Amino acid sequence: MDDVKSSGGPVGANLGVVRSHNTALVLGLLRDAGAEGVSRLELAERTGLTPQAVSKITARLRAEGFAAEAGRRASTGGKPRTVLRLVPEAGHAVGVHLDRDELRAVLVDLDGAVVAERRGELDLGAGAGAVLGAVCAAVRAVAGRRFGEGPAGGGSLVGAGVALPGPLDHVRGVLHRVTGFPEWDGFPLRDALAERLRMPVVVDKDTNAAALGLAAGGAQEAAGRSFAYLHLGTGLGAGLVIDGSVHRGARTGAGEFGHQVIQLDGPRCECGNRGCVEALCLGAAARGEIAEAARVLGVAAGNLVGLLDIDGVLLGGRTVAAAPEAYVRGVTEVLATRARRRGATGPTPVGVAPRGERLVAEGAAQLLLAPLFGRGDA
Repeated sequence: MDDVKSSGGPVGANLGVVRSHNTALVLGLLRDAGAEGVSRLELAERTGLTPQAVSKITARLRAEGFAAEAGRRASTGGKPRTVLRLVPEAGHAVGVHLDRDELRAVLVDLDGAVVAERRGELDLGAGAGAVLGAVCAAVRAVAGRRFGEGPAGGGSLVGAGVALPGPLDHVRGVLHRVTGFPEWDGFPLRDALAERLRMPVVVDKDTNAAALGLAAGGAQEAAGRSFAYLHLGTGLGAGLVIDGSVHRGARTGAGEFGHQVIQLDGPRCECGNRGCVEALCLGAAARGEIAEAARVLGVAAGNLVGLLDIDGVLLGGRTVAAAPEAYVRGVTEVLATRARRRGATGPTPVGVAPRGERLVAEGAAQLLLAPLFGRGDA
């Protein structure tokens, strides 16, 4: 099941209608309004578009099934206003999280709700053929009849977002020397998957995908408009959201958090350096020294907070999930101590990221969905 053939119709068949800036603004407001909906007049007021332009956009969205009437609302004068809402099942995206030893795929609707999921073992070092075959099989499994098979369900399939450890080139979808797996250096993962799946594919680092998913899912209400997501699983990395947008850096190199050296001549890391926070933190965790692992993570987080002065820190990944309270406590203690030393009004808040171990896969789906709502640059 290495190759996946498109059935010709459903994949992206009616998505041209939503690929414009103004339409994305309208779709974003429809999604934000939820089941209560929003009127055309309100859409015009909030977007700055003319009522005529909004009417044309909403007419196209209704004709293509992306919007529907949600009832009528009393107005201050004249006839009641028709209220429109987003139709979540009109479109879906697949999100794939490739970890070093595990693959997780989810299918989400336009609201970001997970409607199908698959999880299995993976060996990222098994070679391109085996890994690509596993990804294609997982996409087929969760997409169901959108490939002409499986359980009932409609809507367009926007594409697949794939997230995995970096470093990599997000713009070209090309991998660099993935830590511990140098054989992937230079592999065009995006194009290879797009050819097999016959659909749009976006590739990004796992931490960036998670950060995008958090930003799109409203985590900014709790963590602020600028926050760091620290992912401690089989490796350690950071996703950065600065002023509401994911910060990838000029070469998608931002967030290589785990490879900052905090102990000169310390233990060798798989990246080739010595004393990296990833090696120290995961080493302590492997020995069962959770408090020490949390303290090391806190020291590195303190460096990040001191450099960027962000609003909050969110923790995630399977290693954190095994002892979330201990990691939050350890990181908080280090940040509080540093805040007192510099006379800050209070420490940077620390919390556990929502959605658990599914966060990266859900964020990978947002690599496709967020741009449809004017919320991403994928």
